[in-house]
Amino acid sequence: MGVDIASNLVEAGNARARSLGLSNCSFHEGDASDLSELEDDSFDLVVSIFGAMFAPRPFDVAKEVVRVTRPGGRIVMGNWIPNDPTLVAQILKISSSYSPPPPDGFVSPMTWGVEDNVIERFAGAGVPEEKISFERDTYTFNFPGAPSELVAAFRTYYGRDDERVRSCSSQRPRGRSAGRAGRSVQQPERKPERGCHLHSRNLPARNGRGVSSA
Repeated sequence: MGVDIASNLVEAGNARARSLGLSNCSFHEGDASDLSELEDDSFDLVVSIFGAMFAPRPFDVAKEVVRVTRPGGRIVMGNWIPNDPTLVAQILKISSSYSPPPPDGFVSPMTWGVEDNVIERFAGAGVPEEKISFERDTYTFNFPGAPSELVAAFRTYYGRDDERVRSCSSQRPRGRSAGRAGRSVQQPERKPERGCHLHSRNLPARNGRGVSSA
């Protein structure tokens, strides 16, 4: 079972499951910080890869994913790391420099990439610190086209990237750090006839309820 806040992605996931004949796979619209439609202790394994980190209330996210995980089960999150020199961290850093200031109380999703924050959030949800583990990993984006085509795909599908691109062309970034960020973005690795490849480091966090984490 999958949960996503975006109705179009839920629809696409269900369509793909049907096309593959996966009758036991379904997707539902929901909010990671309020999974009230799911019962307690429902799942042996809860996985969020670059998803729940973007929910606005991180402590509620931790409490909800713990609540729906059975005792002895496992929770796995993949979260981007702040200020990392690889692709996604730099995209988010530069985008924020051209975006309006966030509202009061805003918590950056990148804080899920800081180990102390993850421990604090899950400890607040009742998970002992010794049950939480971390391992830095690298996600490689393999794109079949040229780097310019990858940029076009981001502009089309990556949130409001097209508006940000236009904004970048017409205004200076907020603060002095944006210029440094712009110069440090990783350049795509281009291989003949194989498209382009970009690497982004992330922080997989694992914790168990009643069992040692992997």
